[in-house]
Amino acid sequence: MWIIGLPLASAILLGACLAPTDPVLASDVQIERSDGDEGCEARFALTSEAGLNDALAFPFVYLALLAAGAGLSAGGLGLWFWHDVIWRLSLGLLAGLAGGWLLGRIIYFLPDDTRLSRTGDGFIALGMTLAIYAMAEFVQGYGFLAVFVAALMLRTAAQGDDFNRELLDFADETERLVMMVLLLLFGGMLTGGGLLASISWQAVGLAAVVLLIIRPLIGWIALTGVDRPKLELFVIAFFGIRGLGSVYYLAFAVNHGDFPEHHLLWEVVGLIVLASIVIHGLSVTPIMKRLDRHFGRTAESES
Repeated sequence: MWIIGLPLASAILLGACLAPTDPVLASDVQIERSDGDEGCEARFALTSEAGLNDALAFPFVYLALLAAGAGLSAGGLGLWFWHDVIWRLSLGLLAGLAGGWLLGRIIYFLPDDTRLSRTGDGFIALGMTLAIYAMAEFVQGYGFLAVFVAALMLRTAAQGDDFNRELLDFADETERLVMMVLLLLFGGMLTGGGLLASISWQAVGLAAVVLLIIRPLIGWIALTGVDRPKLELFVIAFFGIRGLGSVYYLAFAVNHGDFPEHHLLWEVVGLIVLASIVIHGLSVTPIMKRLDRHFGRTAESES
């Protein structure tokens, strides 16, 4: 509100759009294998954060829609907190738990001639993702949260099963392919669409503050008391990688509410995503290699 002059509703929406992180854009921070070791704590933290904050930020998109529509009255805030925070997060959690447990039974514990794990088909990962997401949205829960929880349930359903690795490899290749297509479209927005043609210095300053001050500082404060090496804490605090999840949030809100400043919102979100891709994308590989050396992990030891 202070830096670029947004009204309250648009400022809340911008905060919600910039909250999710997306390590797919810098795959070196993702968990690389299912059997983690001491050197994977930063990867685990960043990967699990990206899985959780997609859902945990969504209530604030609805808060922005409330502020843009009826306003932030006491009654409206109470209803928002109950329905969009408590109720929908709970339904997403329950849908993930139930769906993950059920899929675990179907994939791993049916008779040998009917269980899905015997097929070795990685496309099951895509089908499970869509099924869990649809089920959660059908009961008005948060699909992102349900998919994350279901994945955890499925991983623990048959710890060490070779099919888990097949699902992970397929999901990894699929997300890279989809991300490549989405980045091409994002590049088209930046060039052909002229998304950043009228960007202001205030917006540039906001992008720098978000990526280089707010995220690292709050991340470092949140890790106070965590007994890990300072380099690892820095990696977790610094790599708040913004990605195309922010674009999804903004598109969702603009299509469900009236935000007169939506052009400015698109410019700021596009700039921050672009800056994050450049800053974090260029720095992640050397920093993560240094972290791996700190723990004595090498490419040979991982393979």
